[in-house]
Amino acid sequence: MTVLPTRLLKVSACVAAFAALAACGEGSSSGAPGNQKARTGVWAAGSSTVFPFVTRVAENFGRNNAGGAQPRVEALGTGGGIQAFCSGIGPSTPDIANASRPMKPSEFDRCVENGVTDIIELKIGYDGIVVATARNGASFDLRLQDLYLGLAKEVPGADGKFVANPNTAWNQVNPNLPTQRIQVYGPPPTSGTRDAFLELGMAPGGEKVPAVAALKGDKARFEALTHTLREDTLWIDSGENDNAIVQTLNRTPGSLGVFGFSFLEQNMDTVKAETIDGVAPSIEAIADGSYPLARSLYIYVKKAHIGVIPGLQEFVLEFMSDGSAGRGGYLQDRGLVPLKAEELAEERAKATGQTVMARPN
Repeated sequence: MTVLPTRLLKVSACVAAFAALAACGEGSSSGAPGNQKARTGVWAAGSSTVFPFVTRVAENFGRNNAGGAQPRVEALGTGGGIQAFCSGIGPSTPDIANASRPMKPSEFDRCVENGVTDIIELKIGYDGIVVATARNGASFDLRLQDLYLGLAKEVPGADGKFVANPNTAWNQVNPNLPTQRIQVYGPPPTSGTRDAFLELGMAPGGEKVPAVAALKGDKARFEALTHTLREDTLWIDSGENDNAIVQTLNRTPGSLGVFGFSFLEQNMDTVKAETIDGVAPSIEAIADGSYPLARSLYIYVKKAHIGVIPGLQEFVLEFMSDGSAGRGGYLQDRGLVPLKAEELAEERAKATGQTVMARPN
């Protein structure tokens, strides 16, 4: 077969063409060859959790970049943003993918297949996933295993065999929880917040259930049990807009919501976070890792676009500056939990040196 050499030749031609902002079919969002047009503004797409931070940097960058195009920022979800980012090189593809989880090996491979071979991975800070309810709602002290037993599609039955989740109220999961119907609004499958919730909440919760823990040696089965949420309307996918989940909690008494810590900080007057294993989400608990649902946030930068898209490198360096992502920076005011000074310096060095990432494990 000659598919691979043909693709490599096409990618090489696309790189050369893009250097002059010429048309190139590979990676065109319209699907039509030769339909890419020159672009002068930075384009970032991806996580709804990272969206407010990128938007804030874009606002600041736009004010200080007189005469330049205002950056374009889209909330497509982590999966959607990386998919668009990895679709090819050229002005019809994003320069930056915003992610609330690390890039997956399969996503990296898709990038490489489409000619996106040099990617700069930058950790921008930390966030926590919160389980919240309306401020006037009952309080929960959730254990990790409560998340699994309440929200997994299948759980161990009385005979030890796995059955469709029969729990419909939280006190059936744990008698210490409120006598309240299970109704949880959360992010859809395209969301990095959902991926992180499964990895940080559901999987560790399953490990605390003996029948599930016994299957850890069977990775596929364990992942199927702990990464599959119930589909009987007690978990409700609520789109990529975390603010919509916050608003729903106040319209739906007794419901819980799963979203990023930054949205909690912006809505403390209407919602409250529940504790997980006795720990409440806070800047300190997220930064030191004591909050079980703490995670890192990322941006991925297409090196081939640096020097071609005006202002891209300057935008990235603004993002990674002390005044932006550092402690006391303007992103902390938006809810970002900053990296330690030495960590931020390491990430900024990667941005300055345009250091490309290796394939994820």
